[in-house]
Amino acid sequence: MTESVLGIVGGSGFYNLPGLSEPEWRHVESPWGLPSDDVLFAEIDGLQIRFLPRHGRGHKLPPGGINYRANIDVLKRAGVTDLISVSACGSLKKKYKPGDFVLPDQYIDRTFARQTSFFGKGCVAHVAMGDPVSPLLVKALEKAAKAEKVKVHSGGTYLAMEGPQFSTRAESNLYRSWNCDVIGMTNMPEAKLAREAEICYASVAMVTDYDCWHDDHEDVDVAAILAVMKNNTEKAQRLVGRLARDFPREHPACPIGSDRALEVAVITPVEARDPEVLKKLDAVAGRVLG
Repeated sequence: MTESVLGIVGGSGFYNLPGLSEPEWRHVESPWGLPSDDVLFAEIDGLQIRFLPRHGRGHKLPPGGINYRANIDVLKRAGVTDLISVSACGSLKKKYKPGDFVLPDQYIDRTFARQTSFFGKGCVAHVAMGDPVSPLLVKALEKAAKAEKVKVHSGGTYLAMEGPQFSTRAESNLYRSWNCDVIGMTNMPEAKLAREAEICYASVAMVTDYDCWHDDHEDVDVAAILAVMKNNTEKAQRLVGRLARDFPREHPACPIGSDRALEVAVITPVEARDPEVLKKLDAVAGRVLG
């Protein structure tokens, strides 16, 4: 079996991970451009950890300015087998209160200005996204959250919006009519790209506010979000630490095939594949492209 390497992409407010052994920030080159930051290589109780701050240390990148392809590529090159996305989000339902954590099992992608695939002209592939998160990761996250007494809701739909502006009230109510649970700006195309890279993926959506649909609460503003985010970050750090201590040291096969997604996805025949494109795909798809 393959050794487990746990990756964490830290979102707003989550720029570091305490309790690590032998931490070292390393620059990892990617043919897809610059990632958000260097990758932190470390261990927790013998488990290999790779941490990447999604917005960069100092929060320098907006959601639409993140190079999601480079981020996933460098994490793949760093050996990541299982990836946890930690991100702030707004609530679209009363039962999800600021300070709660949600583990979505579905996404609706409303982003429109981002590169969403490693594949295209020269090598075409279509990965399955019917079940976009790894159920084993979700179960492990739920167990870790409960052990740390973090209020967690398992399941739900994450609406990914382009941003950087927050929703209009009409948009917020539209998404509620679609039965979406939380709204954020970063989990897409991240989840799609992780699937293309055959990395098991799951989200920890940390609720910071009710989106602007809620008449009994003020409209979303950064100051209110930051106040909740500080407490959420401390809980997320405890959750990740617990997850790492309990995580299997050998990567178990994903029951939905997240870690084998490309075996039935590449449609371009060998003789028609562009050699230059294949070079860029060496880490993401080298296992199946040779």
